[in-house]
Amino acid sequence: MEHQVFVPVPADDLRAVLRDPARVARCVPGLQQDADTGVGPLSGRLKVRAGGITVTYRGSAAVIEQGPDHFTFEGEGAEVRGSGTVKFSLGLRLAPVPGGTRLDFTARATADGRAASFAPEAAATALRRLLDRAAGQLAAGSTVSDPVAEAEAEAEEADGPAGTEGEVTEVSATVFETEVPPPSLDPAVDPFLAGGFEDLGAAATPRPPAEAAHARRTMIGRSAEEVDHAPPRGRYAPVPAPTATATGDSLRWIAPAAALALASAVVIGRALRRRR
Repeated sequence: MEHQVFVPVPADDLRAVLRDPARVARCVPGLQQDADTGVGPLSGRLKVRAGGITVTYRGSAAVIEQGPDHFTFEGEGAEVRGSGTVKFSLGLRLAPVPGGTRLDFTARATADGRAASFAPEAAATALRRLLDRAAGQLAAGSTVSDPVAEAEAEAEEADGPAGTEGEVTEVSATVFETEVPPPSLDPAVDPFLAGGFEDLGAAATPRPPAEAAHARRTMIGRSAEEVDHAPPRGRYAPVPAPTATATGDSLRWIAPAAALALASAVVIGRALRRRR
């Protein structure tokens, strides 16, 4: 099968990508690379869908440069869930044209297993769709610069040309020579620790509330465990429960008064009866 794709990228940029197997692997749509780097970057799993049938293959491929504008991809794979195999050979020629490059693909493959049941039209359509996506990613990958080369270029620019003998270059300060800021509890920095709240004038920093000052004085010099287990104070302090002494005192006076009232009623009642 033959197929042609146009990409708006110079042939030199495409050639640089095709000569790097790691960058070629990123251009294969749907390729899940193996963790084993010893096999090569063009190895892993690839899912193929044609005519409503999906087959996942696991295999490897290699890129062979036949000439400046002629590359060949040779590979083979086996079904992940099955016994079918596939072998393919893909030829690629770069043809510079005005505004970009034309990619001429020539594909040949032999397969058995589930791939043998693919309809020829469905298989050709799936392969063309795969090549179109690969060509698009190949063009996009050619525009991405090499991060290692950029880092080396920036390092060379930062170093500048080599100086002559006798010149003394400026040496930047190390981490150990950097001035360390004072701690937050240093009296020289914190006026509240230096002289307390009473030493601050009217023009100084506004005084904190009394509760905050009390909490600050009590927390300084105490361990974290003591602070965590310290009872809350100020507005957040728990309200003490009313004592039972007031109730006991009231009952103590009410009982004699009731007995006295009852005795008085009895005496008054008997006196009224005698008068009658």
